[in-house]
Amino acid sequence: MTIGLFGTCGGSTWRDGFMEKYDEMGIGCFNPLKDDWKPEDAQIEAEHLANDEIILFPVTDETSGLGSLGEVGFSILQAIKLDADRAVIVMIDKDCKIEDEAVKKESIRTRALIKAHLNKLKYPNVYIVDNLENMMIVSLQLHKIHKVKELIAEYTV
Repeated sequence: MTIGLFGTCGGSTWRDGFMEKYDEMGIGCFNPLKDDWKPEDAQIEAEHLANDEIILFPVTDETSGLGSLGEVGFSILQAIKLDADRAVIVMIDKDCKIEDEAVKKESIRTRALIKAHLNKLKYPNVYIVDNLENMMIVSLQLHKIHKVKELIAEYTV
């Protein structure tokens, strides 16, 4: 079982605490953030986005997040269409702390629109959280559920 750590990249360090906790608990995770990212890595990311059992998708206020915001809907579609047991956890900060006022304004507008649409979705495997702490809690609980399902699957006919 793997948890995909998607969402805000750049110089963000949000993944550090998640990777530390998951490592401590023996939970596998995929970190797409690489210092030497190459175009070939896009295929590896796409495989994880399509196959990891749990996808985390935070869009933090550190960047405009326009790329990540664009990927949120695609990630949810992947989870819903490919496997009902997969889960996507989304967190979108309402603010954007970048300097460029025009980009900041567009980012805040896009964040609000996407959050409004996400709050209308009623899919049992899409979770909307308000902060990274809640994202961690939900991801750990979903991991427990997946482990239990794996254990009882051996008893199905």
